[in-house]
Amino acid sequence: MEKTLNNNQVIVAGEIASDFTFSHEIFGEGFYMVDLVVARLSDTYDVIPLMVSDRLFDVENSHIGEKVVARGQFRSYNKHEETRNRLILSVFVREISVLDDEEGEAENKPNQIYLDGYICKEPVYRMTPLGREIADVLLAVNRPYGKSDYIPCICWGRNARYASNFDVGEHVRIFGRIQSREYVKKLSETQTETRIAYEVSVSKLECVEEF
Repeated sequence: MEKTLNNNQVIVAGEIASDFTFSHEIFGEGFYMVDLVVARLSDTYDVIPLMVSDRLFDVENSHIGEKVVARGQFRSYNKHEETRNRLILSVFVREISVLDDEEGEAENKPNQIYLDGYICKEPVYRMTPLGREIADVLLAVNRPYGKSDYIPCICWGRNARYASNFDVGEHVRIFGRIQSREYVKKLSETQTETRIAYEVSVSKLECVEEF
């Protein structure tokens, strides 16, 4: 079990930007969703959803504006919507604490993720209109009890070229950060909806040799 906890590690630090909303309950333990605003190196930011147990944090009161650091795993589940399934991603929190001034390191590196998993879909390599190379990779990361999380990852430049040669089933380790991205979903000829996609922006990746 320890191995399947170590293959998916996230640490994010930022400011709570919403109230806690109830998600579900398992064996009397309530789980709540909350949005965390995490600064990027540039002047922009990512809004990352956290799933927090009511045993870890006071979810009854508003904590908007408080700075926290959270550690856990990036998880996915399929939400059935009318005719299709939609992949929902969030950080499943194992530890969460209010940031004090001594934890400046978490603020300096506020968004880190490490994944060890398997390529489960042919990578999609393309170039932007400005000539930037991109590769989309879907990684299956094993969880205990035979479950897996499916994590979309995006690679740039030479990492994109490298990833474009991966085969389905290849064992890969990825280091990077979680990013949020707005997009417009066309619902019908007249209706659109702005949604947020979450993915891992890859800074380093490596193939694992299987023996």
